[in-house]
Amino acid sequence: MPVSERADHYAVIGNPVAHSKSPLIHGEFSRQTGQDMLYEAILAPIDGFAAAVADFTRRGGKGLNVTVPFKLEAFGIATPTARAEAAQAVNTLMLEGDTILGDNTDGAGLVRDITANLGFTLAGKRVLLIGAGGAARGVIMPLLEREPRILVIANRTQERAYGLQQRFASFGNILAIDYTDLHREQFDLVINATSASLNGELPPLPAGIFAGESLAYDIMYGSGHTPFLQFAKMQGAARLADGIGMLVEQAAESFFVWRGIRPGTASVIEMFRYHA
Repeated sequence: MPVSERADHYAVIGNPVAHSKSPLIHGEFSRQTGQDMLYEAILAPIDGFAAAVADFTRRGGKGLNVTVPFKLEAFGIATPTARAEAAQAVNTLMLEGDTILGDNTDGAGLVRDITANLGFTLAGKRVLLIGAGGAARGVIMPLLEREPRILVIANRTQERAYGLQQRFASFGNILAIDYTDLHREQFDLVINATSASLNGELPPLPAGIFAGESLAYDIMYGSGHTPFLQFAKMQGAARLADGIGMLVEQAAESFFVWRGIRPGTASVIEMFRYHA
């Protein structure tokens, strides 16, 4: 569907941003749903995020996806939804006149990929979340809403993991432990929410953490298995998944927030798998 001169204007904003797949994803979503919208990438100066958002708003922009390193700054300039408030970070902005609404779709994208695309039931399961940074913080509440038996957070700095335990204790059964204590535990789902895979590294995980029929999920993705997924395979994890599904599903959630229509994701995920 060709874009008209009156198309609603959206963008992804970050620094760097040239690598972002968001324009391709939202272009596919708009064609699929027949929405008249234009989507671009905006490179904002590190010290000029708020000004770039204001400029985009003045030009009639309707919404922004926010990527590194601006998710915390976006939270500071927006009125947050409940899930953005829980995450203390925003990856989706809705621009309505002088009002900036902030949402966080990362957790919803992860949970939808795990449950709908991979067919994995979270209720009653033992879940290990590796990492306590922004990526982990954004997915904890949506995971707990699915009522796992327990959600355990392991992180190099245990104080940060304990802080998340305290913050989210009212949402479900959550526990922070040290990596050294993991050798006594097994989990049905292990999620790597660290950036270790970007550097070709592996979190300090002991052997034996994967239970029978377990799923290993890395929120990062690449042309092959990440070090975490290689480790999981050698340790006997029954299923492996990278973050491509989460990437597309969180984008679909943003699209739904903006347009009120939920696009299909299967063909877009398959497109990335084919070209990976």
